[in-house]
Amino acid sequence: MSHPESLNSAEEARKAVAGRLGDIRKDAGLNGLELAVLCDWHPSKRSRIENARTRPSEEDIRTWCRACGAVDQIPDLIASSRHVDSMYREWKRVHSGGLKKAQDSVVPLYQRTRHMRVYCSNVIPGLVQTVGYATALLNSIAEFENVMNDAEDAAVARVARSEVIYDAGRRFAMLIEEDVLYFRFGDAEVMSRQLAYLLSIMALPNVSFGIIPRTAVRKMWTLEGFVIYDDAQVQVETLSADMNITRPGEITVYLRAFRKLSEMAVYGDAARALVQEAIDAQG
Repeated sequence: MSHPESLNSAEEARKAVAGRLGDIRKDAGLNGLELAVLCDWHPSKRSRIENARTRPSEEDIRTWCRACGAVDQIPDLIASSRHVDSMYREWKRVHSGGLKKAQDSVVPLYQRTRHMRVYCSNVIPGLVQTVGYATALLNSIAEFENVMNDAEDAAVARVARSEVIYDAGRRFAMLIEEDVLYFRFGDAEVMSRQLAYLLSIMALPNVSFGIIPRTAVRKMWTLEGFVIYDDAQVQVETLSADMNITRPGEITVYLRAFRKLSEMAVYGDAARALVQEAIDAQG
C-alpha cells in the first residue's frame, strides 16, 4: 500500500529548501546563470536544485550561500536539508554503512520515547526479536539489498537497544498479525526460541501484546509495519524506504489505524494460546 500523504510531506519539505535557496539568490540580485558561474557549476545544476529536481548536498548549500553572500543562512539550511533526508530514506542508502550502524542510529529515539506503539504484519517486531531470529532476518535484508553483511553484529545491537522494554517507566503496545508467528526466519529451533521469548515478554506489566487472529472480522486492512513514538513521530517501513512522519494530521491517521487494529486483536491467555500453537507447529 502506498503512502501518498507521507511522500507528499517529504516532497513539500524538499521544495521548501529549494525555495529558500531561490529566495537567497534573488535577494543577492543574481540571475540563475550568474549564480552558476560563481559556483563553477553547469547552469542546469543550478536549475535542478532550485526547482527541487536534485537534492543539494551540504557542500552545494555552502557554495550557494557563499556565492550569494548569505553565509549566515548555511547552518539553518543544512539542518532543514538533513530533516528532509530523515523523512524519506531509501534503505539502500541507510544500510550502505552497514546494518549495525543503522541499528545504533535509532538508539537516541528509543531512549527518549516513553510510549511506543508497534504494528507488524510481516515479521516479529524488532523490539522483541531474539539474536537468532534477528540475525536470520538481517541476513535476508543484506542479501536482498546487496549491501555489506554485518548481520550478526547488527542483531546483537538490535537486541541491546531493545533493553528499554524492561524499563517499567515506559509503556509498549505491540500488535502483530497471526501469520507472523509462522513466517520462518531461521530454522525450527530459532523460531521456537523466538516464540518462547514472546511468551515471556507478554508477562511484562508495561507491555500490551496483541495478536490479530487469521479469523478476525477485519475492521482495518493489513498495513505495512509502523511504529508510533510518543504521539510525536511515526516510522513506516516500506520495501524500499524508511519514512518518518512528524506532521500532526498524518500521525492522527496512524493513531486511528492502531486503535482499529487493536480492536481486532486478542490478548492475555488467548494470545498466549496462539503463540503456543505456533510453537507446537514448529515440529
